[in-house]
Amino acid sequence: MPINQPPPGEPAHSPRGKIAERLLPGGTEPDPRFTLANERTFLAWIRTALALLAGGIAIEAFTADLFLEPVRKALAVLLLLLGMLLSAGAAVRWLRVEQSMRNKTPLPLPLIVPLLAGAGALAAAVVLVFILWR
Repeated sequence: MPINQPPPGEPAHSPRGKIAERLLPGGTEPDPRFTLANERTFLAWIRTALALLAGGIAIEAFTADLFLEPVRKALAVLLLLLGMLLSAGAAVRWLRVEQSMRNKTPLPLPLIVPLLAGAGALAAAVVLVFILWR
């Protein structure tokens, strides 16, 4: 009898719980190395989100003499919003990749990459313009 199968006559219960069954229905358990790699990627996205949040706070707190107030606030808000979106996107990405691995389907494209690249380039351009303007 396979390890994950209940004895005959007993209901099938997920060893992972009800929430896991709702988030990750069906499919087969992937190799733990792939799940752990997916988790490491998630944590890398979260580190990046935390760096963006710290950057937004730093811009607002320490650059009053460098930027005009509306520009400083807009840049700080942009970085803070980007950090929030990246955190949420990282969670969605982790879940989609995990579902894809369980169902043996192609991995989804990381839609948060163009968002991060575009907003990061915009924030860097604003900083560059104001440093050169100063």
